[in-house]
Amino acid sequence: MDPTSGRRAAENGLSARERTRRKIIEAAIDLLERGGRDAVTTRAVADAAGLQPPALYRLFGDKEGLLDAVAEHGFAQFLAAKDLTGTDEDPVRELRTGWDTAVEFGLANPALYVLMYGEPTRASAVFRMGLEILMERIRRLAAAGLLRVGEDLAAQIINATARGAVLTWLSLPENARDPALLTTLREAMVSAVTTEEPAVREQGPAGAALALHASLPEQNALTSAEQHLLAEWLKRLYE
Repeated sequence: MDPTSGRRAAENGLSARERTRRKIIEAAIDLLERGGRDAVTTRAVADAAGLQPPALYRLFGDKEGLLDAVAEHGFAQFLAAKDLTGTDEDPVRELRTGWDTAVEFGLANPALYVLMYGEPTRASAVFRMGLEILMERIRRLAAAGLLRVGEDLAAQIINATARGAVLTWLSLPENARDPALLTTLREAMVSAVTTEEPAVREQGPAGAALALHASLPEQNALTSAEQHLLAEWLKRLYE
């Protein structure tokens, strides 16, 4: 089945309300990408979707509700583009691949990306799902003894470098965009977050504490209270 017929089949399974909602969101994304956020007015979106403005208000409440739905749709598209299997045996290579995927999505969907990540208040359930996928990958690094910093800081570094890479690239004139910028930022992120060798081989307790901390959710020998206490002790050793 070709992609067009597959999409048509999926749409045929939607209710009339869901089809209308999708049509409005797709019209809004098209306006967003062609004219930026200012182009996304309720009147313009309604016209582009072949509807009257009251239809938008019934489904989304107001323009901000529509933009929230557009951002949610963007996060869902992003997750659909990611490899969620977690089967890569090399967690550092998996980290690089995930970072590249995030940056490539931003470069391919610039206005949508800015809406999704430029306004923290638009974080959604799908966004939080993506963050949990990232945290799982970070925990695999830690369990392998390859995490240089704490898990939360690692997530912040990964997100900050990916967003910074996309927004900086988009701010540059096309003739000034050097792919080395993206590669350099990615490798700086990898160096900041991971160790070249498993940390548990290094002198001192920090690497072993990181690895053990990442493995705590997978064991059942301790009570939840004991796990919490041990986690606090381990964090003191590696932070």
